[in-house]
Amino acid sequence: MYKIAVAGTGYVGLVAGVTFAEVGHQVACVDIDEEKVKVMKSGVSPIYEEGLEKLMQKNYAAGKLDYTTDYKTAYKDVDAIFIGVGTPEQADGSANLSYIATVARQIAETIENDCLVVVKSTVPIGTNDKVEQFIQDFLVHDVRVEVASNPEFLAQGSAVHDTLHAARIIIGAESKWAEDRLMSIYEPFKLPIVSVNRRSAEMIKYASNDFLALKISYMNDIANLCELVGADVQDVAKGMSFDERIGSKFLNAGIGFGGSCFPKDTKALENLARQNGYDLKTVKAAIDVNKGQKTLLYKKASKRLITFSGLKVAVLGLTFKPGTDDLREAASLENIPLLLEQGADIYAFDPVGAKNFEKVHPEGPNGKGTITYVSNVEQALQDANVCFVFTEWEEVKKVTPKKYKNLMRTPLVYDGRNIHDVLEMEKAGVEYHSVGRPSTSLAGKKESKNHDFQNTRY
Repeated sequence: MYKIAVAGTGYVGLVAGVTFAEVGHQVACVDIDEEKVKVMKSGVSPIYEEGLEKLMQKNYAAGKLDYTTDYKTAYKDVDAIFIGVGTPEQADGSANLSYIATVARQIAETIENDCLVVVKSTVPIGTNDKVEQFIQDFLVHDVRVEVASNPEFLAQGSAVHDTLHAARIIIGAESKWAEDRLMSIYEPFKLPIVSVNRRSAEMIKYASNDFLALKISYMNDIANLCELVGADVQDVAKGMSFDERIGSKFLNAGIGFGGSCFPKDTKALENLARQNGYDLKTVKAAIDVNKGQKTLLYKKASKRLITFSGLKVAVLGLTFKPGTDDLREAASLENIPLLLEQGADIYAFDPVGAKNFEKVHPEGPNGKGTITYVSNVEQALQDANVCFVFTEWEEVKKVTPKKYKNLMRTPLVYDGRNIHDVLEMEKAGVEYHSVGRPSTSLAGKKESKNHDFQNTRY
C-alpha cells in the first residue's frame, strides 16, 4: 500500500482521499481552511454526498485517513500526491489554473523523496506538461518527480459509488515508471484501467463530459420542437432508447444541465478550440441551447400571467440535481432572481440545498419580492398561485396531482424535470406545463394540437 497526499477537499479531492483510504492506502487530505479541517476531523463532511461521512469516520478512526493544513509535512515523503483543487471558469470560459500552480510550487519546494504527482482536476489539454515543467523549475531537492493525468468521472450525488465502482480508470503517463506506480495505486480497486499519454487522458475527460452535455442539449432541442409539432418527447426518447447505439441514459428533456462539470467543461473546450483556431460548432451549440433552456418555463409562465407581483410562488428544488447540496449553475439561480424582480413572494423547498441558497438570497425581502425557506413541500404549495419544479427530489416526485389541486390556490404547475404524468395532472384538474410534452389547462382541455394523448404501449 502507498502513502498518499491529496491536495484539495472538494468533491474531487475529498472523495478521492476517502476512497484511497478505504482500499488500504495511507492518506492525508490537505486544505488551506483550518475550520474545514476541524470539521472533517470531527467526522462531518463539508459536502453532501451519500455514504461519504460514514467512510470518513471509519477510515479516520482506523488511522488510515487524516486531514491537515500542514502541506509541508503532508507532501514531504509521500509516494504520490493527487491534485484535486478547483479549476473555476474565468470570464472568457477558460479554466483558472492558479490553484493548481500554487499546489505545484508547494510540492516542488517540499518533496524530499521520489514522487508521482497526479492531476485529477479537470484541466485543458497540455496542462500536465506545464505542471511538470513548473515543478522542475522550482524543485529544491534532487529527487525524481513526474506528473500523470488521472481525470475523475464521478457524478455529484453518487460520487463515492462512482469512484469505487467506476466503469474505467483513465491514466495518462509519459513513462513506464509513472504508469506502473499509478496502476499499482489503483490495483486494489480492481477496475478496468485505460492507460494513454497525458494529453489523451486530458482530452478523454473533456470529450466524455461534452458528449453527455451534447446529448442533453440535443434532447432539449428536440423537446422544444416536439411542443411545436404536437409530439411527446418522452415517447420519442423511449423509442430512441431501444437503439443500442443511442442507449437510454441522458435522454430526459428538461430545463438544462448544471453543476460543476458540464457547464464549465463545455465552455473550456470551446475556448481551447477557439485558441487553436478551430470552431467547435457542436459544443458551441450545446452551450447555446442550455443557456436558453434554463429560463424556458419562466418565459412560459410570464406569457400566461399578467405579473408575478404579490403572487405566492412555490419553488420545489434549488440544487442543480437531487442528491447534492451543490448550487453551481442550478436553474434556480437563473429563475429566482427573475421572479423576485417581478415582486413574487417565493416559498422555496429543498431538503439539503436551502442553507447554501440562503447565502445567496437571504430569507425575507429580496429586491421587489420576498423569499421564505420552508421545511416541506406542503408548506410551499399551501395557497400558492403558481409552482415551479426545478429539482427532481424524491420528496417532490411523491407529490400527487391531487395534492397540487387541493393545496394550491390556483393549481398552476411548471415542471422543469417532467416528473409528473400529464394525464394524471389533467384528470386532477391541474394546469400543467412541462418540457416537450402537451400542456393542460385548468379546464382540463389539452393545449397541444395534433395529439390525441392516448397511452403509448411499449
